[in-house]
Amino acid sequence: MHTITPRQMAVLKFIRDYYRKHGYSPTMQEIGDHLHISRVTVFEHVVALERKGLLRRGPRHSARSLQLVDETIFPSKKRSMKFPLVGIIAAGRPIDAVEDNETLDLEELFAGKQGEMFCLRVSGDSMIEEHISDGDYVICRRCNQARNGQTVVALIDGGEVTLKKFYREKDRIRLQPANPNFLPIYVDNVQIQGVVVGVVRRL
Repeated sequence: MHTITPRQMAVLKFIRDYYRKHGYSPTMQEIGDHLHISRVTVFEHVVALERKGLLRRGPRHSARSLQLVDETIFPSKKRSMKFPLVGIIAAGRPIDAVEDNETLDLEELFAGKQGEMFCLRVSGDSMIEEHISDGDYVICRRCNQARNGQTVVALIDGGEVTLKKFYREKDRIRLQPANPNFLPIYVDNVQIQGVVVGVVRRL
């Protein structure tokens, strides 16, 4: 099993798809044009893939001599994160069961959030009163600013990162835990890495 970079995988996939469509392999210039990289960079990737035994060129190294080896394995398609939404269940007083045929798509659920999304696994229980527990996963929107009261991923002095509620006070910033057993963190400056927009818990 060979470790390859995302760009090298993109080269392999383009060669595979191009060959399926045209019956012959693309030139290095065509690969570069498709991936928006220079021909020299394509050549470097091709040489690296040859060394790893995933790609070979014909004996004369002609323009369209690139071939995938039979053992080249591509990652399978991403698993769907859609779940059948079969109805509503009461967490208070019981209600009549109502069957539904909708689908809950976790990716689509957060797709409306502006900005790049990322996920972090929580270690510790300083945010339990915000229903964020040790081992949970927080879904975050990458940004560098936050409003008072938002739960943020904050980079503080010393390179430490913490998950806390953000409050800008008169002459300092307070990073407030949501657990009475923890004290607030007071700092002069903080780098906001993202704002929490969701929590995922595996039972």
